[in-house]
Amino acid sequence: MADDRLIVALDVSTMDAVKEIVLSLGDSVSFYKVGMELFYAEGAKTIRFLQEQNKQIFLDLKLHDIPNTVAHGVSSLTRLGASLITLHGQGGPVMMKAAVEAARESGETLGVERPKLLAITALTSFDDESWTAIGGQLPISDQVIRLAKLAKDCGMDGVVCSALEAKMIREACGDDFFIVTPGIRPSFATTDDQKRVATPASALQDGASRLVIGRPITQAENPREAVRLIIEEMENVSK
Repeated sequence: MADDRLIVALDVSTMDAVKEIVLSLGDSVSFYKVGMELFYAEGAKTIRFLQEQNKQIFLDLKLHDIPNTVAHGVSSLTRLGASLITLHGQGGPVMMKAAVEAARESGETLGVERPKLLAITALTSFDDESWTAIGGQLPISDQVIRLAKLAKDCGMDGVVCSALEAKMIREACGDDFFIVTPGIRPSFATTDDQKRVATPASALQDGASRLVIGRPITQAENPREAVRLIIEEMENVSK
């Protein structure tokens, strides 16, 4: 039985690969992430295919531009029917407010539920050394909390953050704030190139709403069994 707290990352670049993953996982997974690699390669047909399979979609394109451009982008993406859309919190309050308004207006015009908008805080590939190298003045965790509070004030629905910051964001932003955590590695998997990682159970216990997991499932010898093991790790944490 699928657990919609699990989002499987489709970090592939062809429709053939998408179909192989989604059809092989069947009803064990209800939520998929479509990111830049796949969307830039195959476009909206990836979304249409997932909708045909009755899946929810996390469209992770990390929009970051001037407010007007991002607002128009959100309007276009709202028409596709994704459940979650990301934009960079570092785009600032004017950009985020414009995106929120665009999603609301597009949803009303189309007569559909608008997507939840999530602010990217700090990418999980950052560690302290690389964060300092790009001029980070605050510690990563402080910057993440600052951006999360700003996103909430701007009307955003939640954030994407490392599981290591999820507990602090939950405490700072409340129970209704949506927290999506990539960089999740189940107990049987390696960390790959992610620096700030956590297990599924610990991330949920710390306040994550949804978990994004890619390679430990899609590159597993038996992907469906990998999903079963992950959901087993999640089961002891109440929704």
